Amino acid sequence: MTALTAHARGVLFVHSSPRALCPHLEWAVGRVLGRAVNFDWTEQPASRGTMRAELYWEGDAGTGAALATALRGWEDVRYEVTQDPTASTDGARYLHTPSLGIHCAQTDTAGNVVISEVRMRYAMEIAGSDALALHRELHLALGQAWDDELEVFRHASDGSPVVWLHSFAG
Repeated sequence: MTALTAHARGVLFVHSSPRALCPHLEWAVGRVLGRAVNFDWTEQPASRGTMRAELYWEGDAGTGAALATALRGWEDVRYEVTQDPTASTDGARYLHTPSLGIHCAQTDTAGNVVISEVRMRYAMEIAGSDALALHRELHLALGQAWDDELEVFRHASDGSPVVWLHSFAG
């Protein structure tokens, strides 16, 4: 008996990449999606000498994690991968910056980060009665530092074209 895999979709934002890495990133993404891809690279105004691209994707549930993993090896690349929730899977958001590494969070149907009960209890345990420590732990759980670092790169991309790439067969 074959298990049915949920159909998922999401967006890959390469917020900044050195020009020389662009073909390598396309190859890595294409390998995950099972087909060659060619991004529409544009200059990233927030970081001189770097390029940016966006790609809407469709595939099996877990494709977002596979994309984030495939891009993780290039430390000079800032990227964000979202995977929308399906009827049987949670959504996910993966953020990567050279200075912070990777952050993964579960998301709801509106794209909000969901903090699990276990993570909340851990934050309360670490913080004890220190309100500032609890604040720091919740910011960490939400990925606030990653959002703060990526925000300037997101705004620099306003108005950029987006390309849909379908890799789901079924």
